[in-house]
Amino acid sequence: MLRASLKKNTVQIMRRILLAVLLIFALFAHSNAQKLSTSKPWTYWWWMGSAVTKADITAQLEYFSKSGLGGVHIIPIYGAKGYEKAALSFLGAQWLDVMEYTVREGKRLGLGVDMTTGTGWPFGGPNVTAAIAAQSMTVVDGKPVVKPTGQKVKRAAPGGEGLVLDPFSANGMQQYLSRFDSVFSKTSAKPRAMYNDSYEAYGANWTDDFAKQFQSRRKYDLLAKLSLLNDSTGTPEATLVKIDYHQTLAELLFERYAKPWTEWSRAHGFVTRYQAHGSPGNLLDLYEAADIPETESFGTSRFNIPGLRVDPDYSIDQFGTPNPLAMKFASSAANLSGKKLVSSETGTWLANHFKVSLSQIKPQIDELFTAGINHIFYHGTTYSPEKESFPGWLFYASTNFGKTSHFSEHFPLLNRYVEWCQALLQDSKPDNDVLVYFPIHDLWATKAKSGGGVHLLEVHHVDRWLLDLPFGKLSERLWKEGYAFDFVSDLQLKKFTVDTNGLLSSGNASYKTLVIPSTTYFPDETLAELLRLANAGAKIIFDKQLPKIVTGNADHEARQNAFTQKLAGISKLGNVKVSTDLNADLAANDVVKEQLAEKGLTFIRKKSENGLPLYFVSNLGNTFKGGWVRIGKGEMMSRNTPLRGESLMQIRTVGGHDEVYLDLPPGESCFLEGAADGSDIPMVDGVVKELEIKGNWEVTFITGKPSLPAPAKLTALKSWTTLPDSAEYFSGKARYRIVFDLKGPLKQYEGAGISLGDVREVASVKLNGKDLGTVWHIPFQLYAGEALKSKGNVLEIEVTNLSANYMRLRDQQQPDWKKFYDINIVDITYKKFDATRWQPMPSGLLGPVKLVY
Repeated sequence: MLRASLKKNTVQIMRRILLAVLLIFALFAHSNAQKLSTSKPWTYWWWMGSAVTKADITAQLEYFSKSGLGGVHIIPIYGAKGYEKAALSFLGAQWLDVMEYTVREGKRLGLGVDMTTGTGWPFGGPNVTAAIAAQSMTVVDGKPVVKPTGQKVKRAAPGGEGLVLDPFSANGMQQYLSRFDSVFSKTSAKPRAMYNDSYEAYGANWTDDFAKQFQSRRKYDLLAKLSLLNDSTGTPEATLVKIDYHQTLAELLFERYAKPWTEWSRAHGFVTRYQAHGSPGNLLDLYEAADIPETESFGTSRFNIPGLRVDPDYSIDQFGTPNPLAMKFASSAANLSGKKLVSSETGTWLANHFKVSLSQIKPQIDELFTAGINHIFYHGTTYSPEKESFPGWLFYASTNFGKTSHFSEHFPLLNRYVEWCQALLQDSKPDNDVLVYFPIHDLWATKAKSGGGVHLLEVHHVDRWLLDLPFGKLSERLWKEGYAFDFVSDLQLKKFTVDTNGLLSSGNASYKTLVIPSTTYFPDETLAELLRLANAGAKIIFDKQLPKIVTGNADHEARQNAFTQKLAGISKLGNVKVSTDLNADLAANDVVKEQLAEKGLTFIRKKSENGLPLYFVSNLGNTFKGGWVRIGKGEMMSRNTPLRGESLMQIRTVGGHDEVYLDLPPGESCFLEGAADGSDIPMVDGVVKELEIKGNWEVTFITGKPSLPAPAKLTALKSWTTLPDSAEYFSGKARYRIVFDLKGPLKQYEGAGISLGDVREVASVKLNGKDLGTVWHIPFQLYAGEALKSKGNVLEIEVTNLSANYMRLRDQQQPDWKKFYDINIVDITYKKFDATRWQPMPSGLLGPVKLVY
């Protein structure tokens, strides 16, 4: 309830303010500047045609720094028409000069700098010859027909055009990186990290020595069995061959692509950010190869938060939705290997251009936080010459976080929120109970395409490879029921040991139980690892059944017999169970089922630096508003609300377990931290009262474009687009003013809050001349408390809307801003961008505005 969270005595309010100030001071007192910059969000920064100047670089970096960003990621891409002569060739002397200048200016401003190891995506360019370019194999009459894919670098910048690299080539990566060797040996200022975008080498499934490598690794001749890749009947041998084929591709991708790139980067003083998704390999192994595994949040998750908009043009069938289980592949790899940072491409196609609000961005970031992500990269910002008129240069597939964004004035509010959260998330350690094995061989068995086609593990449509497998169904169940877990691969299992208490340890994270989903195909090497761990005392649960078929087609009958005997042996161990009641078996292994999930809340559990439990909790639905919740096994907790500080919580004991009262309306988030003692907050009356503020509203347009509409008077709140005088095209800020009296004695409003209802899109509020703050996300609520008086209250609310309505006019009058090469600018359906077809978007204060007390 709003009242329960807002009604604090003076001492508690002062304590909250003091703690907030101390935490903010601590953030800025980090001795390590790099540590400080990673707690802040970073942004992709597209250099269109690399037609950049030092003066404009400085101007934009200063904006980033002032806005609260921690760094930028340079990605050179296609150019803008009319700037051909200003374009700088990638890795040329002039390009390197401005890159070094950017790094030095970033250092001056406290900004880090990353860059892609290339332009556009995926890796490729002018030094990729036909000999190391991506190849595609199809099976025709039982024989391999190998052709170049012919794919070229997508969205390439000048100097970066060329063929896409063969990701399985023995020497391809070394030859590709040789171009960077020569240039970076001369530079005096280098970026922090090298970046590898999501795997999009479409059709690549072969390399020159693939048959030889297959023979060496799988112990039989693939060419003699090649026709089985075309088998669509699912015969046992064909399935085994397809698994072996995928296994070989996965190993080559890891050994020849991911590892050489990361090793080269480290040898040259760079850390690495790697988007492994979209590839045919085991994502867990590929993510772990990098210093900073990076996932991707593409599109909208369609949270059931009241008032949260979803762009009606966004197509789930075309793009899918972000999914926390896909994100957990990156965070799991980081947790197992002790990597502190896990990043994410954030905000890609969240809604159409000019239509994204800060209130839509926050829940997507909260979802990332709950999935273990702690290093946000906005997608993104576009370098744009300062002389360019609105809207400047824009990238085709992004949310605009740049200087021309309609939310640029309030952008620092989002960034301070992200910084606050990431500082806590980065300085804590994983605390997950369950390790879930990822049976990729079952995936290869069920999803393998005929004729040598490979299945790509992409993040957009996880329903096509993850959610319909028993592994995906199990993981989704664990997530929804409140279990804390990580994924583990066959290769990663080899690093685990078992302590005297039966805890599994990777050396960086510990787990109480290893769960093997219902699987059919299983490597004998992995079964041997399970036997090793089980004999050491690890608690292992097979969900519903033991694996049935050993992978590997070579000498399969003999190996299957041995495999069956090993299965019989492991199933007899007392600490190994084939479960018919997973919840009961997890509870028997002391695994905690968090009640937060049962209440409809999303969370991540970690351990703070002092070893106490730390939870980030977000209400991404509409089933919970406030209530009693048991945290963990009943720990006492304090609440830490981002940008507000810490406060104690009401506690009660039920059935021998402590419960805390959590007030968290839809759209809100907080941290819960282990507390050393109980609460000193008295119980409050749970009855919530409301007083709607009605009367005559004065609306005055303050600043914006194309021009300021005439002032208006409203007796009921409505969108300003319904007003005359071209208000339907207005983008900017308007002030709403009303005078009202309270009903009843002033004392009853002591802890009152003010709820603005529907705000389009950001509102700054003053009450009787006192600044109450700015609300930029759902729920649009503020503490009103001491600013109220019995009579003559003056409420002033300044509301800023989106730029979509103005673009409806701009696209009619001056569509010349759309002047980019390649794809130019498209809408969210990938059709030619045309804002003139849009209907006006509701704007301003829609209400109802209420006092809640």
